[in-house]
Amino acid sequence: MAQVDDKCGSIEASSNISPYDEAMDALSSLITQKSRADSTNAGLRFELMFDYVKILDLDEAISKMNIIHVAGTKGKGSTCTFTEAILRNCGFRTGLFTSPHLIDVRERFRLDGVDISEEKFLAYFWWCWDRLKENCTDDIPMPNLFRFLALLAFKIFAAEKVDVAIMEVGLGGKFDATNVVQTPVVCGIASLGYDHTEILGNTLGAIAGEKAGIFKKGVPAFTVPQPDEAMEVLKEKAAQLDVPLQVAYPLDSKLLNGLNLGLVGEHQYVNAGLAIKLCSTWLQNTGQIEPDSVDQNNSLPQQFIKGLTTATLQGRAQIIPDPSLDIERVGDLVFYLDGAHSPESMEVCADWFSIAIKEDVSKDSTQILLFNCMSVRDPQVLLPRLVKTCGGHGVNFKKALFVPNMSLYTKVGSTSSLSSTEPVADVSWQLALQRVWESIISGERGNNNNNELVSIEGKDYSETIVKSCDNSLVFSSLPLAIKWLRDAAKQNRSVRMQVLVTGSLHLVGDVMKLLKK
Repeated sequence: MAQVDDKCGSIEASSNISPYDEAMDALSSLITQKSRADSTNAGLRFELMFDYVKILDLDEAISKMNIIHVAGTKGKGSTCTFTEAILRNCGFRTGLFTSPHLIDVRERFRLDGVDISEEKFLAYFWWCWDRLKENCTDDIPMPNLFRFLALLAFKIFAAEKVDVAIMEVGLGGKFDATNVVQTPVVCGIASLGYDHTEILGNTLGAIAGEKAGIFKKGVPAFTVPQPDEAMEVLKEKAAQLDVPLQVAYPLDSKLLNGLNLGLVGEHQYVNAGLAIKLCSTWLQNTGQIEPDSVDQNNSLPQQFIKGLTTATLQGRAQIIPDPSLDIERVGDLVFYLDGAHSPESMEVCADWFSIAIKEDVSKDSTQILLFNCMSVRDPQVLLPRLVKTCGGHGVNFKKALFVPNMSLYTKVGSTSSLSSTEPVADVSWQLALQRVWESIISGERGNNNNNELVSIEGKDYSETIVKSCDNSLVFSSLPLAIKWLRDAAKQNRSVRMQVLVTGSLHLVGDVMKLLKK
């Protein structure tokens, strides 16, 4: 590892909190009101990123790095995960930068498929922090949170001498912090759809134009099949920069020799197809293999198959039995977690959940939705898609629970468990979600609402439940909702409670923190 300043000792001597918590406090100070709503401050003095790169003396390192750069609305994280797993299994030292993290900020920085160690993270963190603090001015202020994390990723991957760095765009592309990359080996654009329209534009053409901002002159790029409006813009932007843009088609499952993709869902074959093209092009353009030696039409190298079938990604199509009830055997509660937050991904999530619960026929079950989404999303689009798709499988939720995300009240990267004493959040948005839900369910079922769970006797939830309706509940905090679910499971031991957690990766991460408690 490259030489870095030993900051940890001085922190420990001057503070009772751990060196890691000290770093998280520093990192949290970079959160601004703007960066809460827009993690990249799209377009806001983007040129500052190049100043930061100079301060950290990363110009040459980034220019020499063998980078795969990936943007998109849906599937870019999965595509990056497949890409990293393939190249790691080909024997290369890999660096992977993704967002957001679910439990610990170190999840964003993976070396050879593993989260960076706390020791290395702290060393590189303070190396970057100290230099930026010493050199930033009124004209060049400290970077916001996401920009700092992107800079930290470049520092880590340069110092660790990775063979390939896979960089996932945070938001958009043109003004994303990762777009200081000027000479990537290959670029990818995953599936495009309507997301962050308040920043990227409210048409697919406008969104595609922002995503295509990662294209670099003459650098090959791949995309998946896109809606016509988006594809036309991608082709136009590619032509302007002499970019050889090609379409990567979904992987034929027969090429996996009877195995399954490591990431669940039919849509993952689209992402896998893109990852294969990115990897084969990277291997060719870095002189590792002969051109066209990977034939996706007939067969795949064993290293590709192993990478595709062993790739893992937290918070996507993940099933976790409640460990506390499972150990005590006092109830049966299973969480199905998926960070879907767009209309298209909501349908995919609903399909996955409906199929997954039908594979579990060991006992009677009941389905509950635990939901939150950002206020920039449209619940009148998201929730109907969820209900309709699940209904098509014969799956109907007994109750929907609406909760505020709790991660806003914890430090960035905090690994401490949340508790029922967390500050009570403003739940006006959750009440709005509840109104949408009640309207949808009333329309679906009319007045024949046979959906009550068995009552939880002896429990007073008057201060916990903000508002109770026929088909839903609003809770003042997530920990209290989890407690309610556990109590309900204890009272209904003959029934398996299957809880779909979706609408927000932040919510998924918060639930995972609580389950680890």
